[in-house]
Amino acid sequence: MSRRKCAVITGSTSGIGLGIAEALAETGYNIVLNGFGPAEEIEAIRTGIESKHGVTAIYNGADMTSPDQIAKMMETAERELGPVDVLVNNAGIQFVSPVEDFPIEKWDAIIAINLSSAFHTTRAVIAGMKQRGWGRVINISSAHGLVASPYKAAYVAAKHGILGFTKTVALEVAQHGVTVNAICPGYVLTPLVEKQIPDTAKSRGISEESVINDVMLAGQPTKEFVAVEQLGALAVFLCSDAAKQITGASLSMDGGWVAQ
Repeated sequence: MSRRKCAVITGSTSGIGLGIAEALAETGYNIVLNGFGPAEEIEAIRTGIESKHGVTAIYNGADMTSPDQIAKMMETAERELGPVDVLVNNAGIQFVSPVEDFPIEKWDAIIAINLSSAFHTTRAVIAGMKQRGWGRVINISSAHGLVASPYKAAYVAAKHGILGFTKTVALEVAQHGVTVNAICPGYVLTPLVEKQIPDTAKSRGISEESVINDVMLAGQPTKEFVAVEQLGALAVFLCSDAAKQITGASLSMDGGWVAQ
């Protein structure tokens, strides 16, 4: 009997990460969840994935600003579920402020979680993927990895950095059966986005309704938020054999935002 593959998804207790975790579990992957939230809610998510999809799901609360905790999480994943076959670097935070007022600690945290954590997780699994001749690394960037918006200096810098990291690692592992790609979503109505609506309203001196209609969705020609289920489906495709020649790519799912 073949071994069930293992997927680690950072920042997966809500939003995009949870949507991708659900999609991969549905296709038969054992899952490592990571993120913050009330313990009882996380446990309900974990057991729900197991009962719904018939896979094993474990939770690890590693802080993505801590290289030591990240290393221990990856070791735990391999010890409990076997080699990591799919890594989805999704963990992210946001803070909105003019650059001259941007708190240094917020800059450091965003770079650590949104960019550096992807280095630490990838570094932990890539040698094993190369040795086994198969692996998938999916980095969740953003439309802001391709274009900028004001008041988001750290987030835009980190998401641009993720695309460079994606391309570099993809070239390093191109002949080893491992692909490394980035997904660049537009606005998805996740807890992260919901939290930045009032901050953006305050920064721009406009209503929250105007932030949604005139700021967020103004840049998406479809005038619709991207659904987490759509992102999950794209991640599943990137893990399939049909996508084996897609590597080093930045795949936009943004309602046409960066086509303008």
